Amino acid sequence: MPKKIFNLEGKPLTQKSVLIAGTGAVATLFAAKMGDAGYNVKMLGFWPEAVQAIRAQGVRFIDQHGITHSAHVQVSSNPCEFGPIDYALVLIKSWQTRKYARLLKECLSDDGIALTLQNGLGNREILAGELGEGRCLAGTIVMGATILQPGLVQLSGDPMIQLERDPRLDRLVEIFTQSGFQVETFDDLVSLRWSKLIINSGINPLSAVLGVTNGELAANPHSRSILSVLAREAAQTAAANGVKLPYDDPLVAIEDVIQRTAQNTSSMLQDLQRGAPTEIEAINGEIVRHAHRNGVSVPVNECFVSLVKAMVER
Repeated sequence: MPKKIFNLEGKPLTQKSVLIAGTGAVATLFAAKMGDAGYNVKMLGFWPEAVQAIRAQGVRFIDQHGITHSAHVQVSSNPCEFGPIDYALVLIKSWQTRKYARLLKECLSDDGIALTLQNGLGNREILAGELGEGRCLAGTIVMGATILQPGLVQLSGDPMIQLERDPRLDRLVEIFTQSGFQVETFDDLVSLRWSKLIINSGINPLSAVLGVTNGELAANPHSRSILSVLAREAAQTAAANGVKLPYDDPLVAIEDVIQRTAQNTSSMLQDLQRGAPTEIEAINGEIVRHAHRNGVSVPVNECFVSLVKAMVER
């Protein structure tokens, strides 16, 4: 029997339907935490092994204390199987966004909101092209989620969600909070998205090329030096685009995230390990493109774009 859900003042709340777009590590973590909290969660995905495992065993995650949590959710590869959806959380790889945007159009309610929490830039714009500007919002996440097997993930650190301040997200913020996520809200969405982009542009490609956990990047003085250059190039590109970052030193911001997710294997390294496409174009590739348009030199970011692409082709 479903749990009764109450708001922060202890008043019962009407259930809202939440669709998780994706069945990978972060999508599984969100579905498991929200389902475990009693919310009506559905998953849309195309990883056959994950769909089969979730149907058989539910979605599962192991928390920081080694305790396994699980929840049963509806999972399908057909959006027509879902009723009108109030919130769609887009937690897929950036190269999948256009495909999912078309699918979400079939099941999102007329006043439903699609919230992208993906890496990189350009995802909200792709969603808006299909769903309309008024129905697409964006945020970022700071958390480590490593997939152990289809439908089961390991959480590293305290999961943080950062969102733009918007009344349309008030109900979703309550859902996140009661599901055990930390939530921060900001007025400047552009600054927020660039902040996460710069952090990803350091951690993801370097950990992928070296094949190490996040924590090892800061522990090694040589990799820390490369992180510093990647961060500096990206911050210079943001400044050239008129973006004011929420921190003074991007390397300090990157190292803060590394400390919170030290045991985590980055998503880009996980992609390489299983032979999947990476998000290098949506992360460092976006920095390179914005830099070139503004006359900023970013040779180290350019190098890592080529390195990761070479590793994918190999």
